[in-house]
Amino acid sequence: MSEQIPLVDYLVLGDQPHLVANECTSCGARFFDRRNACASCFGTEFKQVPIATDGTVNTFTIVAFAAPGIPVPFVSAIVDCDGTPVRGNLINVDPDPDHVSTGMKVRLATYSLGTDDSGTEAVGFGFEPAA
Repeated sequence: MSEQIPLVDYLVLGDQPHLVANECTSCGARFFDRRNACASCFGTEFKQVPIATDGTVNTFTIVAFAAPGIPVPFVSAIVDCDGTPVRGNLINVDPDPDHVSTGMKVRLATYSLGTDDSGTEAVGFGFEPAA
């Protein structure tokens, strides 16, 4: 069986893929990147917390121009996952205003980014319309 690695450190793979954030133990602010201090209260203690896998699209844009080799159009969005804003692309949906809207219910989804010569598969995440 081939090994899978997440594209970003805060994506946890397995039977129930999910995201994890570093939460400030002083004020509760959440960050996906490593922090030495909280940007909200300057606290220095953090704990890892799981992020809800269901969310609502807060805002989005349909990207029509990108770097060479990046297929367009695609939808970039900010999704509210039970109070935690998450930046990610919407996948498995037509990238047009007839199929995407603010307030749309979505869920976390993972997808393969490709496999290297030794069989290691890179896995990314996005959000797809909730059933």
